[in-house]
Amino acid sequence: MQATKRIRKRARRGFTLLEILIVIGIIALLAAFVVPNFVHTSDKAKVSMAVTAVSSGGPLGMQLDIFRTHMGKYPTSLKELVEKPDGDDAAKWGGPYIKDMNSLKDPWGEDLQYKFPGELHGEDNYDLWSKGPDKQDGTDDDITNWPKG
Repeated sequence: MQATKRIRKRARRGFTLLEILIVIGIIALLAAFVVPNFVHTSDKAKVSMAVTAVSSGGPLGMQLDIFRTHMGKYPTSLKELVEKPDGDDAAKWGGPYIKDMNSLKDPWGEDLQYKFPGELHGEDNYDLWSKGPDKQDGTDDDITNWPKG
C-alpha cells in the first residue's frame, strides 16, 4: 500500500525538462508559420487603405469633387479643403471639406501627394498618390489614382 502511494506522489511532481522543451519547440514552430502571415496581412491592409484614399471614388476624392462643385475648380493644394479662402471665393466655399490636415496622411504616416492641374490626368483633373510603403516618391510601390503603365 505504501509503495503505491509513493508511486502516485512521484507521478504528480510535474513536467520534466524534456517535456517543457518539446512544448516550447512546438510553440516556436507554430509561431514561425503564423507570425509572418499576420505581418503580410497588415501590409496588404495598409495598401488597400491607401488605394481607397487616393481613388477618385474614395472619401477624399468625393470631397475634392464637392469642392469642385462649390468652387468651380479643384483646389490647387489639399489645405484648401480645410482653410477658407480670402476674397471672392470665400462666399462659394462650403467647407471645411475634411476635419483636419492629419486626415491627409497615408497609412505609413506620410502626406498624400496632390497636384492640380494633374500632369497625368490633364488640365481639368488632379493627380493624387501615396508614396507607398517605401516612402519614396516615383518608385514602383507608389499608389496612384491613375493606371500604371
